[in-house]
Amino acid sequence: METIIVQPPDPSRPGGDGPAGNGLLRMGPGDVADFGRGVPGDKEVSIVLPDPGISRRAGRLEAAEDYWRLSNFSRGTAYAVENLEGAGEYISVAPGRLGAPVPFEFSRVVLPALSGTVAFKVFAPQHAYLDGRSSPGAGDSTVHPYALDATAKYFLVLVALCEPRLRDPSDGALPSAGDVAERLRPLESCRGLTRSAVNYHIDYLAFAKLRLDVGDRSGADGSARTGAKRVRLVSLALRFGLVREEHLALLPSRRRPVLQTSGA
Repeated sequence: METIIVQPPDPSRPGGDGPAGNGLLRMGPGDVADFGRGVPGDKEVSIVLPDPGISRRAGRLEAAEDYWRLSNFSRGTAYAVENLEGAGEYISVAPGRLGAPVPFEFSRVVLPALSGTVAFKVFAPQHAYLDGRSSPGAGDSTVHPYALDATAKYFLVLVALCEPRLRDPSDGALPSAGDVAERLRPLESCRGLTRSAVNYHIDYLAFAKLRLDVGDRSGADGSARTGAKRVRLVSLALRFGLVREEHLALLPSRRRPVLQTSGA
């Protein structure tokens, strides 16, 4: 099972296609991958960053058990690793630093370049969380097959998808990506949430966190594929109790504020 999934920059799709896109690099514990400008015909650089301001071998990623490490081969430039789920949170990896551990589940590695900056994304879907039922010293700990972080934005998307079925099991309708974005937008952390961002999180849930098999993703039309993913996500989440009624408290209130009118 992969520890991290790397999404290299794609010039043909500014902003990328989410974790389900093509050209992803999947790495398991002990795997390493160098990144940089590379040399034409040289396959030693797994993540190519085609900018003349980037070193040919700029650094290295190393997958560990449930996190990853970054090495900076530059002699004079620090690299930034941004937490895509945090409000501006980042770590700086100093020049020459080897094996700096990165604790974020959603990361963007940013390098200074002649074009401004060059970045690629790293996802760590197998982050481990404490199982309250485990006893210290009772042998190997249990690895949850669906390690979800209830504080992450993707979990809010999953709860919003499941909300109609949780409130009324007979309700067969599922919210669209646009409905989910509108439902979550009142939350401070989701003010800028868009339909495409919701689809991005749906892809991450389907193919990285819950590892769904939704058939051939290249044959059907985009809306049909997204609909199938939403149905499968909700079915699995409710069947195994990944989303429960108490999680509805994470969503914004459905009550509309009462407008106050001033007396004459």
